[in-house]
Amino acid sequence: MSRLGNVLVPVEDMDGAIAFYAGALGLAVRFRDGDRFAALDGGGVTVALVGPAEQVAGGVTAPSYRVEDVALAVRELTGAGAELVHGPEAGPHEVRAVLRDPSGNALVLYAPL
Repeated sequence: MSRLGNVLVPVEDMDGAIAFYAGALGLAVRFRDGDRFAALDGGGVTVALVGPAEQVAGGVTAPSYRVEDVALAVRELTGAGAELVHGPEAGPHEVRAVLRDPSGNALVLYAPL
């Protein structure tokens, strides 16, 4: 893994979520893609608010790791005991795959397009 890139936080109301995370918590909005996705500066990691269309991890909060080669990382992690949930597949901004660690926790691997 090259680095933790995002923590995916599922939200139903993007405007309300941004009001909370930016307004109440003070996180700066770096990027927004309508009601699909918003990237906020979490101080070294991106807090990624994901609307229903982008809840690739099944509506749970999940770490998202940037890797060079998603397919290779999937093979390595499944060889180490992870379960592939779906992918690799192309999303609107990256190639991604969703896995579960041996304890059942969701994680996402991604590589920018």
